[in-house]
Amino acid sequence: MKTNPTKLWIIVFALGWLFDYLFWKQAPGVNFAIFATACLTAAFYLLLSDGLRPNHASLSLLPFFSFFAAVTLIRAEPMTSFLAYIFTLLTMSLLAVSYLGGRWVRYTFADYLGRALQLFGSVLTRPIGFTSDTRKAQAEAGIQPAKRNVWPVVRGIIIALPIIAIFASLLASADAVFSQRLTDAIDWLNIDNLPELIFRLVYIVVIGYGLAGVVLHASTESKDEKLAGEGSPFIQPFLGHIESTIVLGSVVALFLAFVVIQFQYFFGGTTNIHIDGFTYAEYARRGFGELVAVAFFALLMLLTFSAITKRETETQRKIFSGLGVTLVALLLVMLFSAYQRLGLYEAAYGFSRLRTYTHVFLIWLGLLLVVTIALEILRKERMFTFAMLVAGLGFAMTLPILNVDAFIVNQNVQREIRAQANDSVDLDAYYFLNLSDDAVPALVKAYQTPSLPAPVREKVGASLACIQYARTIDDRKYSWQSFQFSRSNADKALASIKKDLTGYVIDKNDDYSNIVTTPSGEEFSCSSYYYD
Repeated sequence: MKTNPTKLWIIVFALGWLFDYLFWKQAPGVNFAIFATACLTAAFYLLLSDGLRPNHASLSLLPFFSFFAAVTLIRAEPMTSFLAYIFTLLTMSLLAVSYLGGRWVRYTFADYLGRALQLFGSVLTRPIGFTSDTRKAQAEAGIQPAKRNVWPVVRGIIIALPIIAIFASLLASADAVFSQRLTDAIDWLNIDNLPELIFRLVYIVVIGYGLAGVVLHASTESKDEKLAGEGSPFIQPFLGHIESTIVLGSVVALFLAFVVIQFQYFFGGTTNIHIDGFTYAEYARRGFGELVAVAFFALLMLLTFSAITKRETETQRKIFSGLGVTLVALLLVMLFSAYQRLGLYEAAYGFSRLRTYTHVFLIWLGLLLVVTIALEILRKERMFTFAMLVAGLGFAMTLPILNVDAFIVNQNVQREIRAQANDSVDLDAYYFLNLSDDAVPALVKAYQTPSLPAPVREKVGASLACIQYARTIDDRKYSWQSFQFSRSNADKALASIKKDLTGYVIDKNDDYSNIVTTPSGEEFSCSSYYYD
């Protein structure tokens, strides 16, 4: 990289300071999106000013970065937020390792692992020799170094500060007069907590150093000249065709027998099931996890055999592909069975976060199975890692679009409305107390729906009263760095029904087991709110 070392260090240490300003003693919010965008902008500036233009394929990662960075300040549901943070960092890392080459679409597992280790190594070592290497190159080219160089001053200050702090602490312990003078000097400088400031300075330097390593890696090591296994397989096939055919054929036969039995009773309706000691919902819950595990391990087995099986003739390739297609077709039937079981479980107990995640996961897993067998038939096995990445991106993008917590509220309220025909109200409003701010606008909308049955409305209103009370006793102060649309929208929604909730009386207890008395005299515990 030919850029001025001083400019690089000033920018990365400024980013380190920005991290401290945005995150020190601040809750997550808009700060993450701002910092990630600032890092990406600074990296592009440094690389472009050095004449290093990104590959067009690498730029296709930017829409994904923008989407997930935006999700971090729009949604508050834990899994949605976690995946948004992970995929924001993942897209940034992919940009760093494929900036010049742009072949991230063709990466295999080996490529991801190798490039992750290379990036980590660059973060640790590249910044150390960058300044000296640049000056050496300039001297060899006959370029005179700048007369005024602030870097030695900055470096000297950074090295001196912790040393001075240690000796000053020892001297202050040795002499009371010096200790008082040192305390007066610190007070005059308005330094309330010197150890804290030193700690913050250290991690600012560490962050700046690491960012410098990422930029330097992108400038020289992101060309993608050679990918793992390109030209020749990464793992040479060693298993014979007969052996793999026996194994795959046996698994296919087992799966076929299971699917035939499934068609006999499970797909035939609830009247065909007679299992002593189990309700239909319990049976569905028991079988769901096992079916998903079978699908996962069967897919892993198929991919492994695809990599290690020798297919020397066209007939052998067709036999292997035929067994693979049959296996995946049976897995899709089993996944559909798992999907039905999940629906039965939800019909009995309602929606939860885990059940919602699983619903979305099953859909993307099914699509991945279809793509996997298509890649096998087309002999594009190398693209499977990309297919997995797309499935992961699809899953992570579906959750914020769906709005998991709002979806749970809507589905469970609608389920309860349908149950009114049986004069039964078993809405688990306590579960609403464990949801994030994403659920509050949906709860308010349901409460304001004129057609909502009165018993259901009271339960929804009681949960809103608990949430509103919990917010009034929450003494946390949020600065602009922690701003989040989810929290803001929840506050606005609660403010819109503040007068409507006056009929719900809170019995305040010291042990936080607060009780809400509804307008009809029913009691509702708020204690579940504190479990999340």
